[in-house]
Amino acid sequence: MAQADASAPPPAWSFLATGFWNMPRHEGSYGSGIFTADHGSLHLEARVNYEAIHAQSAFIGWSFSGGETVQYKITPIVGFVAGSAHGPIVGAEASLAISKFDYYIEAEYLPGTGSTTPYTYAWSELGYRPLPWLRLGLVAQRTRIYGGDREFQRGGLLQLTFGKVTGSVYCFNPASQDQVVIAAVSLAF
Repeated sequence: MAQADASAPPPAWSFLATGFWNMPRHEGSYGSGIFTADHGSLHLEARVNYEAIHAQSAFIGWSFSGGETVQYKITPIVGFVAGSAHGPIVGAEASLAISKFDYYIEAEYLPGTGSTTPYTYAWSELGYRPLPWLRLGLVAQRTRIYGGDREFQRGGLLQLTFGKVTGSVYCFNPASQDQVVIAAVSLAF
């Protein structure tokens, strides 16, 4: 068993800030955001208007990753949501990448307390990167913020990455009256 070098510096922090502009076809548009901080396997995350409009959440998690040809990362998270939805919340974020293909899923369960009813939320992406700066794919989600009578929403995604900035467009339910478009900008630092 190899011993860690006590003089080696600890892993550096990495941060990601993402802003979303959500545009449901028959409802008011609104912004939401996610901020993550990672230090080695430690994962911290804060969200606003994500689980519900006028709700804020915070999470702590621990990441497990590995692989060369097939790369994976799994991060169980626990946290708390406050505001229009409130209570403890548990979930997981996971990704898998093989060559130019990748898959990402995040799921969380809010058991519900008081006026908040129990709910399971999910977001998943299947992506293909033909060029280092271009990612195309399919996206699906289960949310109760919008969507009319649809429990699940499906659609496409387009991402462009330039340096540490990624712009994304997601189009859910493209041929329906319940269409939702989300534009996002991420900054890694």
